[in-house]
Amino acid sequence: MKINQNTVLQGKRVTLVPYTSAHVPRYHEWMRSEELQRLTASEPLTLEQEYEMQRSWREDADKCTFIVLDTERWSGQACADEDCMVGDVNLFLTDLEDPTLGEIEIMIAEPSYRGRGFGKEATLMMMSYGVTNLGITKFEAKIGQENEASICMFRKLHFKEVAVNSVFQEVTLRLDVSDQEKRWLLEQTNHVKEKSYTELKLPAVVPTTSHREHQPHRLPRAPDCSTPTGKCQKKTVRTFLQHVQTPPCPEPIHTAMHSSPRGKPCSMSCF
Repeated sequence: MKINQNTVLQGKRVTLVPYTSAHVPRYHEWMRSEELQRLTASEPLTLEQEYEMQRSWREDADKCTFIVLDTERWSGQACADEDCMVGDVNLFLTDLEDPTLGEIEIMIAEPSYRGRGFGKEATLMMMSYGVTNLGITKFEAKIGQENEASICMFRKLHFKEVAVNSVFQEVTLRLDVSDQEKRWLLEQTNHVKEKSYTELKLPAVVPTTSHREHQPHRLPRAPDCSTPTGKCQKKTVRTFLQHVQTPPCPEPIHTAMHSSPRGKPCSMSCF
């Protein structure tokens, strides 16, 4: 989706950035995992096919994707995207009869980031963006029945179970965004700052001025010494939803509410 191609949403734990070609190698590396292939119902792709998939998602009007970064590592451009990636979050607007309905999915793939609230904040930020920028008034999440941790988290976000699919062994949870729910959602995300991705990715410019031609009688000064600044390499990550456990939620298990970029939608998440 082009609407968010220059949008950065910076929260306390996570920062959401648009999915670009720079993220593809890291994502491709992740998707070589048999576990991720199983959870996303995906077939392994070549790197070139992965680039084609990224371009397709960028152009599709019914898919809104953000890459999830670790805010602490990424802020201040101390680290490039790929080295700060922890997952992704998506909205699918595939109901032709109801453009105000969005299916939300979240993945946190890096194990060290699971159970720390990254998935919850990323989900809230995407929901807020969907309401304020995409006209979404209803959200759905499709989650594997065995993923009690994920179901528990969405219930805490005011989602309610509306359907069970015994064939795919998944439940559908739904949230209708009333005025009261919208106020609550915006309160939960009032700390989020929206920025320009292009401006944030511009290299820092060190201004230099020469006064020599305006002050011809001054002796030339010795050149100042400077230390070059290094840059981190970028990497992407597709990830599994991670939920901070609070009673009575059970221990997290692998599952997911994920609609595979390679094929048909599937239930997946990994808290």
